[in-house]
Amino acid sequence: MSKTYNRLFDFSQKVNYKNEIFAGLTVAMTMMPESLSFAILAGFPPLVGLYAAFIMGLVTSIFGGRPGLISGGAGATVVVLIALMKSNGIEYVFAAVALAGTIQILVGVFKLGKFVRLVPQPVMYGFVNGLAIIIFMAQLNQFKTIINGQETWLSGTPLLIMGALVALTIAIVFIFPRITKAFPPSLVAIIVVFAIVLGFGIETKTVKDIASVSGGFPPFHIPAVPLNWGTLKIIFPYALIMAGVGLTEGLLTLNLVDEITATRGNSNRECIAQGSANILNGFFFGMGGCPMIAQTLVNLTAGARARLSGIIASLTILMIILFGAPVIEKLPMAALTGVMIMVAIGTFEWVSLRIINKMPRQDIFVGILVAVITVWLHNLALAVLIGVIISALVFAWESAKRIRARKYVDEAGVKHYEIYGPLFFGSVTAFTEKFDVDSDPTKVIIDFKDSRVADMSGIEALNKLTDRYKKAGKTLHLKHLSDDCRTLLRNAEDVIEVNIMEDPAYHVAVEGK
Repeated sequence: MSKTYNRLFDFSQKVNYKNEIFAGLTVAMTMMPESLSFAILAGFPPLVGLYAAFIMGLVTSIFGGRPGLISGGAGATVVVLIALMKSNGIEYVFAAVALAGTIQILVGVFKLGKFVRLVPQPVMYGFVNGLAIIIFMAQLNQFKTIINGQETWLSGTPLLIMGALVALTIAIVFIFPRITKAFPPSLVAIIVVFAIVLGFGIETKTVKDIASVSGGFPPFHIPAVPLNWGTLKIIFPYALIMAGVGLTEGLLTLNLVDEITATRGNSNRECIAQGSANILNGFFFGMGGCPMIAQTLVNLTAGARARLSGIIASLTILMIILFGAPVIEKLPMAALTGVMIMVAIGTFEWVSLRIINKMPRQDIFVGILVAVITVWLHNLALAVLIGVIISALVFAWESAKRIRARKYVDEAGVKHYEIYGPLFFGSVTAFTEKFDVDSDPTKVIIDFKDSRVADMSGIEALNKLTDRYKKAGKTLHLKHLSDDCRTLLRNAEDVIEVNIMEDPAYHVAVEGK
């Protein structure tokens, strides 16, 4: 029983409790203002963002597919729901969040999470670098204030104080690890700056200036929407996009953690955990969410490698909501801003700049394009999708150029075409151009020992080629077709004219009548 329990929750590994606890506290401090900011941006009550951070973090930390991964009320998924909030209200938002969770669970149950492996490295570089820029640019908003109902940049003494405190935070995060690694530098920086602001009575922006964080336990709440087809038509598009965005960002973050920790997570299990957490969000007054790469990197930087840090972070947020709001609301935003700037610097893949002159031009283009779309549209899923599509098209084009044929006539007067490279939609034209039907002898063999028929376009090309040789009164043999190619050809008999029979002389598939 204990072995099953340990295997399920990954608690059998050796845990550094000090690192986990300190990392969890640091993550909670950096997650709260971000969740509050996105909730306010979307027009939700502020506590809806904190409830999402608590529910997402707790459920995924316990049941998720990757220790060390931090989830919460992320901006990537909240942005999707802004239009729904404005048009139909928060009850429809809760219903959409619950439906998005159901979709995510189905993705995990049917084991579709593995398809994130199809994301090429240049797309990952662009995704991470774009996200680092977004994280950095988001911190610039802390250098603004509201005057007479209008947002304006800080100036004079307030700007100097804010800049000095942010610089102090960055300096502590940068220097403290050189003194000792016994404590997370981010948490030390937050505590030191907090103490300075309180001790000297410095006037600066605090968490309370964003919103109140005081409240009760997340209340159970069934979304007050009509249970009919009309409601489904309204919420389904938003739920589908939210599920896709959440899983894309989540699984890419999971892959990033895999690389950092040199371990491997379970993508399908993560999908199910994310979906379960979002369903609970829909019924417990949360705005939903997904893995948060910035907080995840804060967690890993603090030395956390187990599930405990995520649990500590979630419970800390709940305790702050219930009891600690009066203290946390006095926390200077400069400290949190400095920590997040250092996270942005650490998130950026600087190695991509060092090797850019060694990368193929198409990979450079894809990486830059993904980063630009991520920064410009703040749509991580769209950026990754476009990057994957372009990479796939480039791969198809390069593969299409690799098909070639070695031609010779044997002593029996039979002409042989030895094909190299895959026969698929991209290489069909080049493949067809290699045959000289009019000049070829009456018997021709195409040898696929170093090739394979990959799709219906390849089958159609073979069918047309067979027909051309047949009309010329000549026989065409297909030699060394792999089993899957033969199966593909047989499956196409109902679609196009394909006849396959064994040739005892050549052990080949023969086409033609």
